[in-house]
Amino acid sequence: MKSLETERLTLKMFTLEDAAELYSYARNPNVGPHAGWSPHKSVEESEEIIKQLFIPVEAWAIHLKSDGKVIGSIGLEHDKYRPDANSKELGYSLSEEFWRQGIMTEAAKEVIRFGFEELGLDQIGICTGTANVRSQGVIKKCGFKYEGTIRRTYKIYDGTLRDSMVYSLLKEEYEALKEK
Repeated sequence: MKSLETERLTLKMFTLEDAAELYSYARNPNVGPHAGWSPHKSVEESEEIIKQLFIPVEAWAIHLKSDGKVIGSIGLEHDKYRPDANSKELGYSLSEEFWRQGIMTEAAKEVIRFGFEELGLDQIGICTGTANVRSQGVIKKCGFKYEGTIRRTYKIYDGTLRDSMVYSLLKEEYEALKEK
């Protein structure tokens, strides 16, 4: 997958060289558990996450243009709720240091543009937990429509099941948002 660029960010495919910077934010207990994954315990664990999760789905590392530092991840992966549709599911994480600065919305809008305009997707889905209010804010700013909450559907790292709020954005809705 190609690199993408926004005003403040460069999105590049993850490599194993990104493991230390991924670990530096993914070890924070305020980051992963909101998305259902446990804080990373070592650089080696971050390396394994890159190998097993990020490289296979071609996830992007979110780099600040100002210093090149990796501050988050974002990707389009298999849409588990729409297996027969021309759809991908958006997922992301961001270092707590950069919350509430519009960075994830900026990155997500570029990945959404890429999905519709370059991959030719018909829709993009996204899911989040009911307690993840920050992610819900990004989702709404990007124009996604709420479809409903599926109860006890998402098994998180500690084995408990969480409710999952499901949203989607259709290509024609994206096109209408572009015109505004």
